[in-house]
Amino acid sequence: MVNALKRLRAYLASIELTYIEKTEDEKLGLFADINKDLIATAGEFIGTIMFFIFSLGSIQTVKAFQKMASNNGEDTQTTASPSADAALALLCYVYSAAAFAISLFATSTIFYRFTGSIFNPSVSLALFLIGAIKPVRFILVSTAQMLGSIVACGILTGLSPISLDVGVQLQNGTSRTKGVFIEAFATAGLILSVLMLAAEKHLFTPFAPMGFAFTLFIIVLYSAPFTGGAVNTARAFGPACFSGFPDYHWIYWLGPTMGSLLATGAYVFLKAVHYWKITPGQDSTGEPIQEDKIGIAAPKPSNPRADSNVSQPSMRSGQTMV
Repeated sequence: MVNALKRLRAYLASIELTYIEKTEDEKLGLFADINKDLIATAGEFIGTIMFFIFSLGSIQTVKAFQKMASNNGEDTQTTASPSADAALALLCYVYSAAAFAISLFATSTIFYRFTGSIFNPSVSLALFLIGAIKPVRFILVSTAQMLGSIVACGILTGLSPISLDVGVQLQNGTSRTKGVFIEAFATAGLILSVLMLAAEKHLFTPFAPMGFAFTLFIIVLYSAPFTGGAVNTARAFGPACFSGFPDYHWIYWLGPTMGSLLATGAYVFLKAVHYWKITPGQDSTGEPIQEDKIGIAAPKPSNPRADSNVSQPSMRSGQTMV
């Protein structure tokens, strides 16, 4: 298994899956970047706590509202109506999806520049597989994300007036098999957005958190009525530590992991076929463009002589995100 993983990473490196600028004094070894790894881990831990406090706290608000409405005699006629129940359920799904999206956008905007704003072990796995992060950082940040989810749920338990009720579960007759594949495809969509918006460097990369947020919004809006819309093992694990683990909790580990592998496979394929050559100039701002050695359009210098002694920066596909 270890040898197979090494061969995979070697192959990905051979097709220039990621661009990592080398320096003459670059340190080698497994723990060569341990200081940077620890800083990124601390950032992931804090960012994950913030992300889950905002998003899960919003779900907790929905649950509290539902319980208060059902316990209020004055609202009995409204809440007892099937059409009113359906409308309330739909509104709650939209509210929850928006809460996750806005929370991800807010927290990733803060932490994006130095941790990558992953907040999701499945995304960490994909970045590890493509070589964007090293094994030590993968292990550290994934652990930080799981712990961050637990701490966030612990804080919400202490702050909320009702029992914590933000876990994910199969709903509306969704089977375990369907649940696994819904989680897999939903997670793959989210991870592919991270790989294409952040791992790949282009003009929209600085605004990648916005793309993450919109992607997560539509994914949760779709999957929440069936699986709870976890698309994140940490999101499912943290609440389960307080409210209990259902006998099908494993789907929230297997599904996102499958989604990570699926998204990574799609990304590798796109890189292998040099996707940037299919529609060249997509990132163009209207200036004359030229193609660099790996196919990314870069502006042509307006005065080559004047610029001959000036280093021209160019955007390169697949530059490491973190």
